[in-house]
Order: sequence, then C-alpha cells, then structure tokens
Amino acid sequence: MPIELKMPALSPTMEEGTLAKWLVKEGDTVKSGDLLAEIETDKATMEFEAIDEGVVSQILVAEGTDGVKVGTVIAVISGEGEDASAKAAPAPAPAAAEPKAEASAPAKDVAPAEAGAAPVSAPTPAVPASAGTTEKGDRIKASPLAKRLAAERGIDLSTITGTGPGGRIVKDDLDGAPAGAAAPAAASSAAASAAAAPAATSAPAAAGPIPDFGIPHEDTKLSGMRKTIARRLTQSMQEAPHIYLTVDIRLDALLKLRGELNASLESRGVKLSVNDMLIKALAVALERVPACNVSFGGDVMRQYSRADISVAVSIPGGLITPIITDAGGKSMSKISTEMAELAAKAKEGKLQPSEYQGGTASISNMGMMGIKQFTAVINPPQAMIMAIGAGEKRPYVVDDALAIATVMSATGSFDHRAIDGADGALLMKTFKELVENPLGLVA
Repeated sequence: MPIELKMPALSPTMEEGTLAKWLVKEGDTVKSGDLLAEIETDKATMEFEAIDEGVVSQILVAEGTDGVKVGTVIAVISGEGEDASAKAAPAPAPAAAEPKAEASAPAKDVAPAEAGAAPVSAPTPAVPASAGTTEKGDRIKASPLAKRLAAERGIDLSTITGTGPGGRIVKDDLDGAPAGAAAPAAASSAAASAAAAPAATSAPAAAGPIPDFGIPHEDTKLSGMRKTIARRLTQSMQEAPHIYLTVDIRLDALLKLRGELNASLESRGVKLSVNDMLIKALAVALERVPACNVSFGGDVMRQYSRADISVAVSIPGGLITPIITDAGGKSMSKISTEMAELAAKAKEGKLQPSEYQGGTASISNMGMMGIKQFTAVINPPQAMIMAIGAGEKRPYVVDDALAIATVMSATGSFDHRAIDGADGALLMKTFKELVENPLGLVA
C-alpha cells in the first residue's frame, strides 16, 4: 500500500513551512533514517527523515514551495513489490480565501493531529517560465521570496547571478535588476482599492491592510518567523499584565573579574563576554528567588526546579532565543562555549527544536548597541525577561562619596499574574548583588 509523506510539524508552533529542497527524486529507493528534504520552519531550516522503506513514486510539492500546511501530502512512497508507476493524483488546491487578521484573537499552538482533516497542497503563486527555468529547461535555484518578487517585477531570473548558498538567487540579488512586466493585476487592484479609501477613517483593525497614501514603498510578504513573532508578542501583551522594575548596577568588579578569568582561560580558547556572566547571574538569582522561576497556566502555577535561560539572538529576518539549560549549575566558561555554538547555529538557521523551545526565563542584551535602558516583552509561557542596557561611565556614589563608575541599567519585565511586585523586586536586588559581588558566580 502506498505511503503518503505529509508535511511534518517540526515545532509546536509550526502551522506551515517551506519545502526548501528535495534530497531525493522520483524513483529513488529510501530506507528508514534517509534524509528526504530540507524544510524551512518559522524558526530554522531542518532535515526531514524517512521512517519507512520503499521507492519514491511521486513528489507532489515542488521544492521552493512556501506556505505548505502541516499535514499536506508532499510525496508518495511505494512499498516493495508495488507498482511505482501508479501515481496518486495530487490533492486539489483550495479556493482562494481572504486573509484573516492574525491579531483578532490569541493564537494557539496546533499539534499535528489538530491541524485539520483532509489537508491539501497549498496553492503556489504563478511564476513566469523565465523565473523558474532557463531556455534549455534547466531549473534555476532561487529562494521562494526571490521567485515571487521576480514574478511581480517581471524580472528574468535566468539573467541573475545568485550569491546565496550553492549559487541560489536571493532577494538582494534582485536589487537593481531591470524590471519587465508590471506587478500582477490583483496587486494593482488591491492598491487601487486602498487608494480609493477615505483619507480619514475610524480606528482601522490592527492587522488590516496598510492604507496607500501615495508614498513610494515596497511590500514584502511576511516570513513564517516574522508572523510567529508578531502573533506571540501580541498574545503576550494582551494576556500578560506586565510590571517593570529597573535597577542601576555597578559593573567595575564584574569587569575586573572578567579580565582575570579571561587571562586564565586564554590557553583553552575561551573568552568570557559580559553577557555570559549576566546569564549566570540571572540563573543564580532565579535559584535564590524561586518565586520568579515560574509559569502561569490559568488554573495552575508551574514552579521550575532549575533555571534554563533563553538568550535573545538577532538573526536575519527576526529573533530567536537559544537556551542555556541549567545555567545556574554550569561554569561561566561552559556557558560561554555553549552560547557561541548556539548563536552560530541560530544565524545559520540550524538550531534544533530542543535548543530553542522551553526555557524558564529570558535575557535580552542591547547594551552592545549603545541602548541605555529598555523594556522587553515577556516570552510566553515564561513569566519574566531581563533587559540589559549599556555599561557606561556615570557619576555614582561610592562609600558616601561621589565618584565615576561603570554602571548599567537592568529592567525586569514580570507577568503580574504569576509574580508579585515584591518577589520581582527581590529578584532584581539579588541580581544586582551578584553582579556587583561577582565572586559568588564562581563559587
């Protein structure tokens, strides 16, 4: 009996993905554990493995297709002795529907079994032949975004030299390319409709179309990652009442200890950053103030027995939070090594779900960009996040005398449903003491 391969849910928040690349072709024999495809999720690019044996008799979704819903049949494998030439007909594409505003109600994670009955292949935007093949019929390697923009601008991809991995054409390669045909009529009519709208309207829907005021612009389709960020942060601000607490922290002792530790770790190729030490400090503070190491679950409060710190890392197209598990129980050199590895994988889009899902609290450091102070949005279902500002020379009272010290501002955002103000204040006080007396971080 033929086996249907369906678009997998590679993370709890994944509802659709991009079939970036097929690693097999029709007629190939595969066995359990063989790599079948690379799939781009809202967080990373991941490899899809076979769990059955047989022959790939039909590929139903072409590589480069984006917006493929979880559960959609993407290929068929024929078992031993079956007629591999008997191919199943692809599922019919659904009728086009008006996009729904994602912010109209808090979104919920959808498990694979709940993704909907009888899933069908997602429709693929029409792309001119010149955008996908050369005159000789060879396939042009281009990202889904590059293909869509090329179709809208009438650009012949066969005239473009790709600078992406393996010569793949990416969005930046289209800049300055000569345009051909005008954008699709649907886009033009949509723009015309927007232009015809009254100049002054009453409170438009937050996720509705952007009015066209005649300002030169370019619209880019949101990536899965950006959609997820928008949905989750909107959910956080709507559902979690945030309370913000700020402390000023003297960094001189921590910077001195960092220099001493780096001198001793140089032979091991380890160089501690201030952020590595702050990750450790937050984890230890959470262990000492367990009332802040919690999650709110409606009718339950979850108390964590260890501190797993999610660290905000900026990557192309968005933000991801790789996790240092049990940061309180690890040395700062171990935290530094793990953080460097995770940050590199994050920027390459190679993080595994176990490396960015979970965490009991978060830390976000914008000090390296000169930001003095900011407030961060809590990453649900966590109940707190620490926002770190820049360390700078400031007038500061030391031993009842005015002096110059290196000081940073740290702001904790707390979910007031789960954490009382007094507990949040105690965590900030403990964090400040650990940073100003950093020998407690190496004890």
